[in-house]
Amino acid sequence: MKKFLSSLAIVFCLISCSATKQASSQKWISLFDGKSLQGWQVGENASSFSIENGTIVANGEVAHLFYNGDINNHNFKNFEFKADVMTTPGSNSGIYFHTAYQEKSWPSKGYEVQVNNSHTDWRRTGSLYAIEDVRDVSVKDNEWYTEYIMVQGKRVVIKINDKTVVDYTEPADVKRTAGQEGRLISNGTFALQAHDPKSKVYFKNIMVKTLPE
Repeated sequence: MKKFLSSLAIVFCLISCSATKQASSQKWISLFDGKSLQGWQVGENASSFSIENGTIVANGEVAHLFYNGDINNHNFKNFEFKADVMTTPGSNSGIYFHTAYQEKSWPSKGYEVQVNNSHTDWRRTGSLYAIEDVRDVSVKDNEWYTEYIMVQGKRVVIKINDKTVVDYTEPADVKRTAGQEGRLISNGTFALQAHDPKSKVYFKNIMVKTLPE
């Protein structure tokens, strides 16, 4: 009987510890310390990103800032992501997910979620770029808003200030056109985009919550 109770206690402990670990992995965790680009990596045109008053500023020649820190070994599959974003007039940027570090040019892997309230590109903030686009402008330049992305399985939900603007499920037999072959649900990291020298966009409170598979 004593041996049985001991075994039962071990099983209970394993279940409890596993549940605690899973619960802790489902908390919001910051990806940006507000002071430096520690945990982030950029290749060509690194000067396009800087820190200003606790924010990441994207402004300059085309460049992408990839998260390569310790959280989840910078490899995410199912997750919730959110960031506070502010655009200046005429600016364009983006948030990539399921992507991978690339030295230069536009990331070939993963999806881009658009950041654009008044740039000449008609695809507006919240668009799942060139996959499910949003034409309506839901937030203003020079004002902070929250951009939220959730990926669970093949489903992608994008919210702007808690309003759902995209709810997309990737088809099982999806086929992408030339140049879009990498726009597929998989796994990977996040990246912020510096689009052009005339675009200036601010990011802060960059957070992620991992979700069970």
